[in-house]
Amino acid sequence: MAATSRGSAPEPPDVRPRLTVLSGPSGVGKSTVVAHLRKVHPEVWLSVSATTRKPRPGERDGVQYYFVSDEEFDKLIANGELLEWAEFAGNRYGTPRHAVLERLEAGEPVLLEIDLQGARLVRESMPEAQLVFLAPPSWDELVRRLTGRGTEPPEVIERRLEAAKIELAAEAEFDTTLVNTSVEDVARELLALMQVV
Repeated sequence: MAATSRGSAPEPPDVRPRLTVLSGPSGVGKSTVVAHLRKVHPEVWLSVSATTRKPRPGERDGVQYYFVSDEEFDKLIANGELLEWAEFAGNRYGTPRHAVLERLEAGEPVLLEIDLQGARLVRESMPEAQLVFLAPPSWDELVRRLTGRGTEPPEVIERRLEAAKIELAAEAEFDTTLVNTSVEDVARELLALMQVV
């Protein structure tokens, strides 16, 4: 005869990973932090955005971004297939909705690396998401990083710097701020926030 117990242990709470959004001004080092984090913890799933921007040297379709035409991007918007999208420096960027929801349902930690406008849209559509702001150690350091890239013409850099001032002013809208003084330290702090051990 099978043993029965009169009292049963309480069910553990349904702990599903929250969507974590990493944002901050252009040039602050978001991509570098995320690349390091994923090297150490490849199980963290990074959503790959769709963009109308042309690939930079070394970028591959489906890895850094899905590179799409304006017409394809219009279709994604019309069909409600983007969790968020924004226009930045003359190009559009968006997060494919289905893949994010699928990974969260499967219990995987999901990370989005997006701009301020996108982070605000995610907050509207998924209020439970955790928004993390990546700040530069100083304004001068941010200027140095942006101008030191050497991949963009001066007028694009100027636009990025103007946008960065607006983005820095939005820091209070985020749940947490991490200052990017060390890629390793920030990646560790971000993993702790995501509860990835």
